[in-house]
Amino acid sequence: MIQDIAPHVYQNAFSAAPAQAGDLVLVFSQAGLLARVEDGAVVLPTAAQLPETSALVRLFAVDGRGYYLWEGEPPQAFGGFTYHPTRGLRDLRADETLFALGAGESLWRWYRANRFCGRCGAVMVHGQTERSQICPACGQVVYPKICPAIIAAVYDGDRLLLTRYRGRPFVRYALVAGFNEIGESIEDMVRREVFEEVGLRVRDLQFYKSQPWVFTDSLLMGFFARLDGSDAITLQEDELSEAQWFPRAEIPDDHSAISLTGEMIEFFRAHGAPPAPNVNIL
Repeated sequence: MIQDIAPHVYQNAFSAAPAQAGDLVLVFSQAGLLARVEDGAVVLPTAAQLPETSALVRLFAVDGRGYYLWEGEPPQAFGGFTYHPTRGLRDLRADETLFALGAGESLWRWYRANRFCGRCGAVMVHGQTERSQICPACGQVVYPKICPAIIAAVYDGDRLLLTRYRGRPFVRYALVAGFNEIGESIEDMVRREVFEEVGLRVRDLQFYKSQPWVFTDSLLMGFFARLDGSDAITLQEDELSEAQWFPRAEIPDDHSAISLTGEMIEFFRAHGAPPAPNVNIL
């Protein structure tokens, strides 16, 4: 998955340290990310290559090398760097820079959405001891947004349910997915989303793995869920364009290569459903 960057180490402890010449900079604009593409990978400019560094905010580090966000008016493209739409960069080589791109874009969206206080309208300032936006007028503190969501691999014996979204740029096969509602447990979210999207009931939920899906500011939690009852699909047509059962031997390769969804599809292709635990209370 995209966050699996070992042996590199992602270090997200907060720091207000100024940028060093060799630190990398994420410059976003409405046109995309300032970068080069070399040998199928993303290359970012360093702080030394930018016209000035006063507009930089530290985001995180990888292997001790800082990644900074450019604030203010984006500079003109220079030195072989051009602005690339970030969605098109996701199919490049999955390495530590591609993950940093996604995590940095998530924080860029958050900073842009919280320039003004939602309570009193005053201009927000950056927190100096933690990742936050603080209102100097009324004292409101805002932290980065993380949305809990589920991925549900619904199976019936040796068959897996695959779906396609309707009206989205992503057109490959996926699994049932959805966001948490207020007051709802994660387990209830799985059951609700599956029933809403495809009209099926499930049981024997088994947690597989989580993933920080930085492209939508989400924390994904993956579950395998056994069909409970009829396998007749009732499609939620405003969300999905297709939902279909596939035997393991016929599961298509047309899915994301960097996501929890893709890993779960490939797990089922190779192994089928995970073995039931000794105690399953879900």
